[in-house]
Amino acid sequence: MNTFLIEAGWVNLAYVAASVMFVLGLKGMAHPRTAVRGNLISAWGMLLAVVVTLLAEGLSYTWIIVGALIGALAGAVAALRVKMTQMPEMVALFNGFGGLASVLVAGTAFMITREPDVRMTVATGLSGLVGAVTFTGSLVAWGKLAGVVPGRQLGFRGMRAFNALLGLGVLGCVAWLTADPSSTAAYWIIVPASFVLGVTLTIPIGGADMPVVIALLNSYSGVAAAATGFVLMNNVLIIAGSLVGASGIILSQIMCKAMNRSLSHVLFGSLGPGADGPSADQVYGGKVKAAGPEEVAMLFDTARRVLIVPGYGLAVSQAQHVVRDLSNLLEARGITVEFGIHPVAGRMPGHMNVLLAEADIPYDKLKEMDEVNSEISQVDVCLVIGANDVVNPSARTDPQSPIAGMPIIDADRAQTVVVVKRSLSPGFAGIPNPLFAADNCLLMFGDGKKALVELVAAIKEG
Repeated sequence: MNTFLIEAGWVNLAYVAASVMFVLGLKGMAHPRTAVRGNLISAWGMLLAVVVTLLAEGLSYTWIIVGALIGALAGAVAALRVKMTQMPEMVALFNGFGGLASVLVAGTAFMITREPDVRMTVATGLSGLVGAVTFTGSLVAWGKLAGVVPGRQLGFRGMRAFNALLGLGVLGCVAWLTADPSSTAAYWIIVPASFVLGVTLTIPIGGADMPVVIALLNSYSGVAAAATGFVLMNNVLIIAGSLVGASGIILSQIMCKAMNRSLSHVLFGSLGPGADGPSADQVYGGKVKAAGPEEVAMLFDTARRVLIVPGYGLAVSQAQHVVRDLSNLLEARGITVEFGIHPVAGRMPGHMNVLLAEADIPYDKLKEMDEVNSEISQVDVCLVIGANDVVNPSARTDPQSPIAGMPIIDADRAQTVVVVKRSLSPGFAGIPNPLFAADNCLLMFGDGKKALVELVAAIKEG
C-alpha cells in the first residue's frame, strides 16, 4: 500500500528548489570558469529531486537500491576509464539510454493504469516515439564516432520517402492509441517502428555532422523525458526534460550555423552539396612540403605572433600539456601566443576548450573563430595541430564541396602555416584539404604529442 511519507506541499517545494538548481547549473555551464560549479549545482538538484520522489510514497527499495548500485558502479567505471577523446561517444550513449528509459517508464505506467485519459495516452505515444528514435539513433551515432559503423553516408534509394511514410505511420498509431486507450497493440507498434526510424534517420548522416546529431539527440532525450513526466504527472521531470530539450535544440542550431548546415538537412539526413570533387592525388601531387622539428623551430626565431589551432588530432594524442609547454616557451621569448577555437573542432562542442583548460591554459588566450579571422593576416606562424575540415579552404572557395559555406578558421591567410598531422588522410568530411598543398604551408608528419615534444626540444636547442 502506498503511504505518503512527505506531504505534497513539501514535495512540490523541493521540486521548485531542484528546478531552480537546474537553471542555475545551466547558467553556470555557459562559461568555462563556472562550468564545474554549474555542473555540481545541477547534480545536487537532481539528487534532491530523486530522493524526494522516492520518499514521497512508501516503496519497496530493494530493487531500487540494487539498480542504483549497478548504475553507480557503471558510472564510476566510465568516469575512470573513458578517455577525453571518447566523451562524444559516451554522451551519445547517455542520450540513448535516457530515451530508452523514457520508453520503458512511460510504457509501464500506461500498462498499469486502468483508465488512462487523453493526456496520458498522447504523452505515452510521444514518449515511445521520441524515446525509441533517440535510443537507436544514439547507438548509430555512437557507432559512427567509435568507428564501429562507417562514418560515410549510408542508406538506400528512396530512404527519405521511407522515413516519411514510417513517421506518418507511427504518428497514426499515436492517434490510434489516443482514440482507443485499451489498445496496447498500438504502443507495441509505435516502439519497434520508432526503433527502425531512429536508425534510418541517423545512418545517412556523415561523420562531419556528428556534433550536430549529438546535440539534436540530446534534445530528443529531453523531449522524451518531458513526455514521460506528463505520463507520471511528475512536475520536476517535465521541467528537467523541457530544459534539456530546449538547450539541446538551441545548441543544435548553433552547431548548424557553425557548420553551415540546415537543421532540416540534418533531420532528413542531407549533407548539402554533393559532387565528385578532386582526388587527393590531384590536390597534393608534388605540392606537399614536409618539414622536420628543426626547420619549424627556425620559423619561431623571427615570429612575433603565433596562432595555435587545435583539432581532434591533439585530443587523440593527448598533446594539450605539451602545447602548454610550447606556449610558455614562446611567450618567454616575447612572442604573443593565442589559440583559435572553431565551434566544432574535435567531435563535440567545447571539446577543445575542455582539453586546453585541463592543461591550465588561460581562458583569455582562447579566441573565437570570428575574432581570429579578422586578424589572421597578422599572424606570423599558424600552427595547426590535428585539425582538418575546420581549416579547409574548400569551404570558402569550392561551391561544390560537401563543406561549401561552412565557416572555417582561415589558416591559409596567415604568413606561414605549419600543420602537425599523422598523414594526409582526410577529416570527417572525407575530402582532401588544399591547405596542405599551399605555398605557405609546411607539414610536420607524426603523432601530435611526439612531434610537439621534438619541436619544443628543437626550439630550446636553437
